[in-house]
Amino acid sequence: MPPMRLSFRSLLSQRSFRLLMQFFAKMTYDACKIREGIFLNLMKHFSQLSLHEKLLEMLYAIQSIGREKPSLKAISTCLNLLIESNQFDLTQDFLLNSNRSLSLNPNTCIFNIFVKYHCKKGDIESAFEVVKEMKKSKISYPNLITYSTVMDGLCKNGRFEEAIQLFEEMVGKNQILPDSQTYDVLINGFCCRGKVDRTRKIMDFMKNNGCTLNVFNYSALMNGFSKEGRWQEAKDFFDEMKSIGLKPDTITYTTLIGCFCKAGKTLLRRKVSGGSSDGQETADDGVYLNKASYRVVLNSLCSRNDLNKATELLDLMLSRGFIPHHSTSDELLMGLCKAGMVDDALAALGGLAEMPNRLKS
Repeated sequence: MPPMRLSFRSLLSQRSFRLLMQFFAKMTYDACKIREGIFLNLMKHFSQLSLHEKLLEMLYAIQSIGREKPSLKAISTCLNLLIESNQFDLTQDFLLNSNRSLSLNPNTCIFNIFVKYHCKKGDIESAFEVVKEMKKSKISYPNLITYSTVMDGLCKNGRFEEAIQLFEEMVGKNQILPDSQTYDVLINGFCCRGKVDRTRKIMDFMKNNGCTLNVFNYSALMNGFSKEGRWQEAKDFFDEMKSIGLKPDTITYTTLIGCFCKAGKTLLRRKVSGGSSDGQETADDGVYLNKASYRVVLNSLCSRNDLNKATELLDLMLSRGFIPHHSTSDELLMGLCKAGMVDDALAALGGLAEMPNRLKS
């Protein structure tokens, strides 16, 4: 068995599909049983290599070489890989041919992939048609994943009222209780599209049903209020999150920093971790700030032409191994030159030029 796995790796690394099929043919000739799991693993590898046509050929090879009909798991794996890779044309071809070639009798899992396919294409009406078909059979009746997928599609298309109506239908009519992913879909969808006040209804429903917001929800709410210039409300949600015992993560702190920057308040609260041998600085609660956190502040300082603080922050970033976005670097260097701060510009340019070499060492 180990030599077989080694051969697969070698063949895949060379992307030699022809040799792989010859290898399978020899195993078939030697009356070796090739399990479906091997084909599933190969399908995933071909998807990672963007060889999507070969992915489909692997599915059909289950029957032609493995001498057994592909299971619903194999079909759902193939469909999901194609859709996640946005291979809509191949997916369409597969769906058109599957009933004839595979006698496909889809279950809820397969139908859910169809729903996701239509939602990713932005064809919500077709997604609803699939849901109608699902309701005609007990073995493929819509479940929580079905509803969450359609709600996500509705939110991304700005159809918020319909998303709420579908949520109420799911809970009231079908007695399907939402999970954290469902709330994430609605809260993030509304916040990202300027409907942050509508999340109050969702939050009230969560609280009435014994659910609490998670860190992801709070970050989405903070970002939504920040986009509307309501930085104090964003800060209030940050304080509320900490008060109920949720620990902010790096994304939360980056969102908070962005809120303050948009409000013209670029104070970055930091503390030195006492247990860190390299003295690396962290945000409150021991959360390490990432590149995005520093970039947000630097962008704000550059846009406000606060060159002295910007150069100080650039030095701090470079000492931590973080490189600013090239457009921000250009803006800072040009600003320094226009202000007659040539020495500072040269020092900043030298630090930026040295950074790639420092990271390699």
